[in-house]
Amino acid sequence: MKQPAKPAGPALATAGSASGPMRTFMCRTVAEGRLSQLNYIRDLPPQAVAEAAPASLSSESLAPNASEALLAAFGSCLSVGLHANAIAQGIPIRSLELELTGAVDTAAAWGIGRLTPGGIGFETIHVLVRLDADGPRSALEQLIRHTVLWSPVANTLHNSVELDVALA
Repeated sequence: MKQPAKPAGPALATAGSASGPMRTFMCRTVAEGRLSQLNYIRDLPPQAVAEAAPASLSSESLAPNASEALLAAFGSCLSVGLHANAIAQGIPIRSLELELTGAVDTAAAWGIGRLTPGGIGFETIHVLVRLDADGPRSALEQLIRHTVLWSPVANTLHNSVELDVALA
């Protein structure tokens, strides 16, 4: 489902400014076993991601699973975007907390169990924003809508993304 065209409104870039250079992000994922991975990003310590067996997905692991990591990436992107846009609009934020939830049908995960494609992964991600900030509720709701509309991670989730996966 495509998002509607981005409306004019308060933004971090100035109207008519040329788009900035493209920035490439990279992550090197190294299997540490069948269901555990280490992800290397820049010079940061390795980030662990681990999958439990499909019947008990995420209930036995000491690290987030890939779906939880996706929720964390989305929540982090929204949090940064909300703060940046609030500053640009002169809205002081005292506290911000986002609660992200989504259900995954684990019977179809990885092509084992139910073998008919469809309904694999999140169908809906719910985000509850707890925001303590100055301004009327309508302005805070507009801040959230604007941030979601311009969020790189929200747009990646919302729009079709070409995947290019190849054997090296």
